[in-house]
Amino acid sequence: MYKIKNEVIESIIIAARNVYPDEFFSMLGGTEDKITELVIVPATFGENFSSYRLDLVPFDKNIIGTIHSHPSPNNNPSRADLESFAAKGKIHLIISHPYTLDTIRAYDTEGNRKQLKVI
Repeated sequence: MYKIKNEVIESIIIAARNVYPDEFFSMLGGTEDKITELVIVPATFGENFSSYRLDLVPFDKNIIGTIHSHPSPNNNPSRADLESFAAKGKIHLIISHPYTLDTIRAYDTEGNRKQLKVI
């Protein structure tokens, strides 16, 4: 189980809503099992895609995963999502429209669902 600070959830929801109808992308900072910050990185947001350049991501041992939004109600990882999960971190979140706490799902690098507890 991963824990996530409530403030991080609130920031994710606001960011996803502000970028809608495009996909939002960012990274997650924290410790082995606790997400404590939203790490904004240079990214491109588009309709049904988001991307980033790994070479522009700061070297930071506290980056533990990624977050991106889906502009549809589907918060399951796509094939492209699964490929990107392997690039950075151990925990990956997907938030789907309408962007609430109930529409966030957590996955490991292989796309297996993980429990997420708000603290």
